[in-house]
Amino acid sequence: MSLDRPARIHAGVIVALLAFLVLALPSMLSAYWVDVTTSVVIYAVVALGLGLLMGRVGLVSLGQIAILGLGAWVAARLTYATSLPYPIVLLLAGAMSAVLGTLVGLPALRLSGLFLALITLMLAGAITVVLTTTQFPNGGPGFLGHTDSSLGSNAIRRPAVASSDTGYFRYTTLVAVLMFGVVVLHLRSKAGRAWAAIRQSEASALAAGVNITRYKLWALALASFITGIAGGLLAGSVGKLYIVQFPISGNILLLAAVLMGGIYTLWGAVAAGLLIKLLPALLDNWGLPPDLLTILFGVGILQVLITAPEGIAVQLPRDLGRLAGLLSRPFQRNQAAREEAP
Repeated sequence: MSLDRPARIHAGVIVALLAFLVLALPSMLSAYWVDVTTSVVIYAVVALGLGLLMGRVGLVSLGQIAILGLGAWVAARLTYATSLPYPIVLLLAGAMSAVLGTLVGLPALRLSGLFLALITLMLAGAITVVLTTTQFPNGGPGFLGHTDSSLGSNAIRRPAVASSDTGYFRYTTLVAVLMFGVVVLHLRSKAGRAWAAIRQSEASALAAGVNITRYKLWALALASFITGIAGGLLAGSVGKLYIVQFPISGNILLLAAVLMGGIYTLWGAVAAGLLIKLLPALLDNWGLPPDLLTILFGVGILQVLITAPEGIAVQLPRDLGRLAGLLSRPFQRNQAAREEAP
């Protein structure tokens, strides 16, 4: 299938951005900012899963951070206890998370909106309680092994081809691109059309022959799989896992960031990753109090609800285009005057 000129330009821009991100950017950053950028990529994948549920199916989840923790735990235990290749570890972490997401979806199939959000928030609380009780098995000896040390030889291993911070950033970026590709393929398939119909009206979708139960579970499983993959990437990034890395309040911040980024476009997930991880790092680097982040998120949510329901990823390019048009009007008038002059 041939692409028209705008589509070719769009694809070329994406390829150029990815090439810069993978090849050039790491060499321009310090070790600290490479770690921050890796976290941005990981949380963009987490936001991708939540954005899929909210923007494409109309399901609200407040349990994605708990699923992220589950994926990280599975990856940590597998990398510590086995010699499985890292891609297999990621797939298993995603598969276990998908199973959990599907099980949660079974009793919540008839729920939506606030009720579904409360069910998933209760799930997040339950997982947090279990992980806290077991002191979050993070790589110590045995199945429930725990260590409080941030050092030591039993840190979560990384893939052999990406043992350095720069290499792991590139590895994470390539996996993230694959996850975005998986979502794009789904959105262009029968599943994507079914999700769009369900989001518009479940009654109309049912009348059109859409199996609502099947496609809702499919969406929950896919979003959980993506989040589990992100958890596996997070485990390799931080090296040690602790329960404080997966607070229940993180679900609220994730929801806010996804709404501000934009739930109707995949670029919104990228914007959400920047808001969740890059913005706090910048505030800390500038010596500003961390509580300012909560205020900024609150203002951002109000701005989205009032003026930009499509999010930053859609509104910002549109506003920049309007600004460029306003700035170019004097030049256009001058050009027109010169052409009309004898």
